[in-house]
Amino acid sequence: MESQRQQKISQIIQKDLAEIIQESLRKTGQKNLIISVTKVKVTPDMLEARAYLSVFPEDKTPIIMKEIKGLSNVIKHQLALRTKNQLRRVPEIRFFHDDTAAYVSEVEDAFKGKDNPIKNPDLLNKRKKS
Repeated sequence: MESQRQQKISQIIQKDLAEIIQESLRKTGQKNLIISVTKVKVTPDMLEARAYLSVFPEDKTPIIMKEIKGLSNVIKHQLALRTKNQLRRVPEIRFFHDDTAAYVSEVEDAFKGKDNPIKNPDLLNKRKKS
């Protein structure tokens, strides 16, 4: 259960991170991308934050995640400048891919009848016999 302080800090970081990442990627020349910070979780000691990112189009995710992790020091510095009046210390930020949108798309396709495992059992993972 997150404390109220953790939730407030998460919201501040989430809002600022979204703006910083968009600006950073614009400077590197990445176009036709939508990147959203879907969730930020801060540890109780406020030393680490986990930022979950969603990238559209989905096929660009590995490249973008690698680029963002490479820019993490720049992003942390920009975040420190923006939050200097709100936070004493900026937490160490770890970036993770949020694949919720892809999962929802798969479930929707299954409901629509595409890739129906009942009609095509080869779609299911084979169980290994021990």
